[in-house]
Amino acid sequence: MSQMISQPEFSFLTNHGKALLLIAGDPRIRVRDLASGLGITERATQRIVADLAAAGYLDRAREGRRNIYEVRTDMPLGLPLQRDVDIGTLLAIVITND
Repeated sequence: MSQMISQPEFSFLTNHGKALLLIAGDPRIRVRDLASGLGITERATQRIVADLAAAGYLDRAREGRRNIYEVRTDMPLGLPLQRDVDIGTLLAIVITND
């Protein structure tokens, strides 16, 4: 007998974490596309990107009308139990470069 697995009503990553992963996967991603990927408004997405930049997790540069992002992989994840894990370690686990 097969059971259907329902989607949990929670996520292991916050929208900030998910945004960082999306940006790491596509440094030229538009806020509109980030918002769509996160399932939130563009305004909320702009706040998340601003939070990540203000905290030092992202660098932004303008290229024409578009932002180009660089994820600061040396930044700590801020985990309560393992303080020496950095963003680069997370990205190496989660994002595969085919």
